[in-house]
Amino acid sequence: MELNGMIGGIAVGFKVRGSSMLSRLIQFGIAIMGLVFSTTITWYEGSAILDNRWEWKYSTPISQLLNGQILNNSDISQLDYFVYAKKFQPTFPLIMQISGLYLFILIGFYTLKDKNKWFAFYLSILGVVLFLFSSFLFHSPTVGGRMIFTSSLISGCLCTLYAVVCYLRIYNLYKDKITI
Repeated sequence: MELNGMIGGIAVGFKVRGSSMLSRLIQFGIAIMGLVFSTTITWYEGSAILDNRWEWKYSTPISQLLNGQILNNSDISQLDYFVYAKKFQPTFPLIMQISGLYLFILIGFYTLKDKNKWFAFYLSILGVVLFLFSSFLFHSPTVGGRMIFTSSLISGCLCTLYAVVCYLRIYNLYKDKITI
């Protein structure tokens, strides 16, 4: 891309190279910033579990796996903050999930962009993982659990659908090469 212009009566002309690299950096930067910001807010919102003793039995699966019974708030793992936030304050966990998924797709795309078949396989594996994750949340009684279930299911469907489209595109290219 060439830019030509006048600055203070002096002719200025220069070429901007690597705009695709700039695009990549912007996408990765936005995804990482969104992930870090939403993770921090989710962690903060989930720390409210320390004050809600009646939720310790239902919202601390990691602490119960590691420590058994929870007797005081120092027994609660900080990973359980995310479980609690997902259940009762689902906005930032949802943003965290979407930005993390976008980051995974970007990494896969730029790593496997010359290998369409591998990228389609990567997306299908990602779709299966999202389907499995959503199956764990299928019978969630909380609004947050249902929101994360729905977003995981839709994301899994979209990843799988795009993988199928990539496979069909590869198949059609391969079929056209054989008939020519």
